Amino acid sequence: MGRSDPEEVQLPAIVKPPDGGWGWIVLLGCFVITGFSYAFPKAVSVYFKELMHDFHVGYSDTAWISSIMLAMLYGTGPVSSIMVNQFGCRPVMLVGGLLASAGMILASFTTTIIELYLTAGMLTGLGMALNFQPSLIMLGTYFDKRRPLANGLAAAGSPVFLSALSPLGQVLLEKFGWRGGFLIMGGLLLNCCTCGAVMRPLEAGMKQKMERVQDKYEAKEMLPMGEKAEEVINTIDGAKQSKRKTKKQQQPRKGKKLLDFSIFSNRGFVIYSIAKFIMVLGLFVPPILLVNYAKDTGVPDTEAAFLLSIIGFIDIFARPSCGVLAGLKWMRPHVAYLFSFAMLFNGLTDIFSARASNYTALVIFCIFFGISYGMVGALQFEVLMAIVGSQKFPSAIGLVLLIEACAVLIGPPSAGRLVDAFKNYAVIFYLAGSEVVLSSLFLGMATYCCLNQGKKPPQPEKSPSVRGGSDTEEAESDVQEVEDHTGDNHHLSDSTNSAVVIDSDAVNHVAEDHSADGVEQPVGEGAAPTPGDCDSGQTVEKESF
Repeated sequence: MGRSDPEEVQLPAIVKPPDGGWGWIVLLGCFVITGFSYAFPKAVSVYFKELMHDFHVGYSDTAWISSIMLAMLYGTGPVSSIMVNQFGCRPVMLVGGLLASAGMILASFTTTIIELYLTAGMLTGLGMALNFQPSLIMLGTYFDKRRPLANGLAAAGSPVFLSALSPLGQVLLEKFGWRGGFLIMGGLLLNCCTCGAVMRPLEAGMKQKMERVQDKYEAKEMLPMGEKAEEVINTIDGAKQSKRKTKKQQQPRKGKKLLDFSIFSNRGFVIYSIAKFIMVLGLFVPPILLVNYAKDTGVPDTEAAFLLSIIGFIDIFARPSCGVLAGLKWMRPHVAYLFSFAMLFNGLTDIFSARASNYTALVIFCIFFGISYGMVGALQFEVLMAIVGSQKFPSAIGLVLLIEACAVLIGPPSAGRLVDAFKNYAVIFYLAGSEVVLSSLFLGMATYCCLNQGKKPPQPEKSPSVRGGSDTEEAESDVQEVEDHTGDNHHLSDSTNSAVVIDSDAVNHVAEDHSADGVEQPVGEGAAPTPGDCDSGQTVEKESF
């Protein structure tokens, strides 16, 4: 029994999210992808005046370029989820980077506004969508205990890139024109391919390493004879590989779910989706109308544009700070309530600032809106990961983004029509703030009710996952259950027989060689089963789940 301790310690540790190491490179890639995805549709607005002049169209016509980009980013969520489940994150991100870059490069050669919609709008938007979701999925794969901090740092890419891409676009427009600017922007989007290349899968290498460690341990237990152990290890490797191939050929391959709709049976996910839909109806309205609202109150154009810079600057620091707060031990189980508070904070900021009539009041509004908006941005995907878990997150985020796309197409356009009808921005701020407050109250109360119902069953694993539990803790409990079952004699005998039968020829051959040298090797006793040897394939599968 004492010999099984190293194996019990090593195997679970290998399949845990590293919470660091190469994960920081993955985080950097996710930071860049998030920056491009959210900031790029806004940054291209600096070219709109030149496009209006060259194509003889109005502002609303050029604004459709950004709208189509965002619609593709949100609306193609299920498509991205299907591709990730079918091909994996890295290939999808590489293709997405090429599509995003090709869209902007082709847009530089367009001659009509419709061609711009198809290239810069649809093609680039689809490419960014194929980068955005897989990057978040890989971030959740590499981080567990530090996942709130990682999500906050990755979300900070949006305000950072917005602060950098807008001035860069203005410089490119002045020096090279809009066509040269689009061409260079397309080259910059090729960095998405670099970010996709660093998204190294986590499970494949770990499984191979674990199997190698186990084989080496079994060989040393059965044949502690130095150099001859390598022969046995190689023989075992070859036998196991051929055995796996035979199994794969014999067993029919089960169809993989491309989009898992079973997550709708999770009450926490349904609550989150409804709250997110209501929130998005009003979340983006204030920053869209803020500049025009300031101009109508008599604020000069340059100072009105500076209000968005204030929001972006505050947002840069609010997102990582909120990620640190959400990662605290006493806050992690209640991250859904923190998200609800962030939405409440944002909604009340809109309502209390609806009557702002001078520049000072608008600056104060921008400060508080930047804090609350950053909190919402840092927590939205962290809460979703905590609700559905890392296994179902690819399907969950695709469906949630599709729901958000519907809300984005309803909220801001409706707000614009209300402004045209009432000529009063205060009504819009009241309405947008009320929608965000309503989503906050719904999420908080519904989550509280679900948690109360989840506390009634005696078994803690059946409680709803809205609490934001750690995937690692769940995996450790699963591994412990598997190890408890390994005490059965049936499993022990199966493990022993499989270990001895696979390499029986090699063991007998080496044993005969040493018997000739006067060394007797009790193969049967040396192959005594240990708990760590029992059904390791199931242990890995449980741990990864």
